[in-house]
Amino acid sequence: MKKVISTNNAPAAIGPYNQAIEVNGMLFLSGMLPIDPSTGNIVPGGVKEQTTQIFNNIEGVLAVAGATLDNIVKTTVFLDDMSLFGEMNEVYGSRFSGTFPARSAFAVEALPKNALVEIEVIAVK
Repeated sequence: MKKVISTNNAPAAIGPYNQAIEVNGMLFLSGMLPIDPSTGNIVPGGVKEQTTQIFNNIEGVLAVAGATLDNIVKTTVFLDDMSLFGEMNEVYGSRFSGTFPARSAFAVEALPKNALVEIEVIAVK
């Protein structure tokens, strides 16, 4: 049975999808943008600030489901440009303790709301 996971501590879905779905102890989080949930706007700054906000949003969704960043087993990172990878990776690496999840990273033509980065995750409780 699918369970919808939703919180005000992360940006609301901007289309026909949910922030996350839980199935059999697995959490599938939609791609998170660097939106400050209190303003509804992309956070100011560059890819480091945007990556930080994304992880704050991910933590908000995971918390509602009873999970933390340590429960993440897979991430997919979408970048506006691969030249941003190094700065994103600095923040990314600092947010995990212990074992890092599996990861894929791609450069894409454009991201919603002109974001520089978007990250989706799969976690297991």
